[in-house]
Amino acid sequence: MKQHNTTQPVLADKSIAQKIEKITQGLVGRLGVAAQELSSGLNVSINGDETFAMASAYKIAIATKVMDRVDKGELSLDQMVDVPHDMYVAGEVAIAERFPYPGVQFSLANLIYPMITESDNTATDVCMGLAGGAAAVTENLRRLGINDFRVDRLTREILMDFYGLPATSPEAIAEAISKNPALVPAQVDPNPDFEADPRDHTTPNAYLKLLLAIDSGTAMSSESREFLLGVMSRTRTGAGRLRGMLPKGTPVAHKTGTTGGVANDVGYITLPDGRRFAIAVFTNSSKTPASDRERAIAEVARALYDFYYFQS
Repeated sequence: MKQHNTTQPVLADKSIAQKIEKITQGLVGRLGVAAQELSSGLNVSINGDETFAMASAYKIAIATKVMDRVDKGELSLDQMVDVPHDMYVAGEVAIAERFPYPGVQFSLANLIYPMITESDNTATDVCMGLAGGAAAVTENLRRLGINDFRVDRLTREILMDFYGLPATSPEAIAEAISKNPALVPAQVDPNPDFEADPRDHTTPNAYLKLLLAIDSGTAMSSESREFLLGVMSRTRTGAGRLRGMLPKGTPVAHKTGTTGGVANDVGYITLPDGRRFAIAVFTNSSKTPASDRERAIAEVARALYDFYYFQS
């Protein structure tokens, strides 16, 4: 992957933003978009300075701080890391399900991998600890000149707050669902109180700055950048989002985020001529079916793919 110099943004004509707003109307509650073609700096923003709940999209910020510590020699990708049983967070295709007994170790690289590709929450919370905690992740964002972007909680804490659960044991969420099956459909319903909480929020423009800082080499070394983007290119979640309407085989390196009425996807898309653009799409407060939310993100990605491709 070619590294790019930092390019000053050039605002695109408003017609592309108007097109995106039209094709996504009725599919989601609130939409926020920020995108930039990496070589030209051509920038598109829709509600770019509004704040949105990130859900698991915040995991790229955690990975960025971890890679910064790797670059400083404080951590190494091949070091073995204990995953204590009391750090387990239940979930589908998760460490907590695959390895139910105590005594688990992974290399740091093999923790970052499921954190991004499967959105594994156990791996995320362990990586948060290795990053130095949420405050350290946010401080690293400020070091990069990124404001309007805050990381505050472990994934376990986010889920507890979403469900309104006071307990913090590894089994608390599973126990609550077993006692109240109505919590399962609530996973796709908008939660206004949860979204109103300013913690773990960003703006599309601020998130785009993080993507640009990663790609330009500002946020981490070229070696760390190649590792992280390689992992992001193997993401298995959200096949119907950024990837959903792109031509088959289009390279996409991305990370999704989903909680309640929140459906997000952020990352990088490669055009047929090798040019690339960074993109952050946030949708909050959606009462529509999950398939509509995914389609909205896919529509945004395809509209921007066509827009940037024909700018060549």
